[in-house]
Amino acid sequence: MHCFKQLALVTLLFLLPAGAGALNYDLTPVPGGIAAIHLPADVDPASVRYRERRVLVTRQDDRSIAVVGLALGAKPGTHYLVARTHSDKPLKLSFQVSDMAYETQHITIKDKRKVNPEKRDMERITREQKQIKTALRHWSDTDTVSLEFLKPVDGPTSSPFGLRRFFNEQPRKPHSGLDIAAPEGTAIRAPAPGTIINTGDYFFNGNTVFIDHGQGLVTMYCHMNRIDVESGQRVAAGDVIGEVGMTGRVTGPHLHWGVSLNDSRVDPVLFMTGAETAATGATDIGGNTP
Repeated sequence: MHCFKQLALVTLLFLLPAGAGALNYDLTPVPGGIAAIHLPADVDPASVRYRERRVLVTRQDDRSIAVVGLALGAKPGTHYLVARTHSDKPLKLSFQVSDMAYETQHITIKDKRKVNPEKRDMERITREQKQIKTALRHWSDTDTVSLEFLKPVDGPTSSPFGLRRFFNEQPRKPHSGLDIAAPEGTAIRAPAPGTIINTGDYFFNGNTVFIDHGQGLVTMYCHMNRIDVESGQRVAAGDVIGEVGMTGRVTGPHLHWGVSLNDSRVDPVLFMTGAETAATGATDIGGNTP
């Protein structure tokens, strides 16, 4: 087994250059957040891994920077990247993750099938989860990745990222996306350039679109009324991909917008500037996002 070189100091990056896009995020990496780490000059970007998954690597002032997604289940404390130099020397880079307390959401649902699906539903859900996981874990080698997103829908936030949810007092997975309230038929636009990975109609998520932005950065759009794109299609920032709806498990029309980075669901607000945070009545009660 190789001996790893421990780097004593890892520099956290809080603003990427305009060419790569600006990230709007807290100074301290937290579960559901992002860590941006300067890499030694001799590191092979294709070798960088976090929890055995490749991570996005961009450039700033001729330096390589790893932009790492941290799952909501990430434990506070010391985390590690592993990499290799161009001469095949192994490296281990440490960084710190701080705790984050997300709010709790309690929802009463009259349709018990939406809380405890029947056997026939579970067969469909299990099949669909595999498709969703495959899309969210997608990787494509791309030299340039935009890290600054347009807001995909005009409207206020109805449910923020990270809510710890209880349906009929039964605990469920935290809310792994951002809900934006908007009337049915409102246009949904691609927030950045990318390629449509897949589309589908899912039990919890309703009509859904997945966009690959490169290097493990994938966005997901749920509960759509209409889908206007197809798999393999290239989209530019601002292109219409469909309309807001209330398909799947919802209480009102809205867009559930998810962002996956190295297969970790992270807060979409981190990629935006001037995001609205006012609450409204529309609530996402679904989402079988793994």
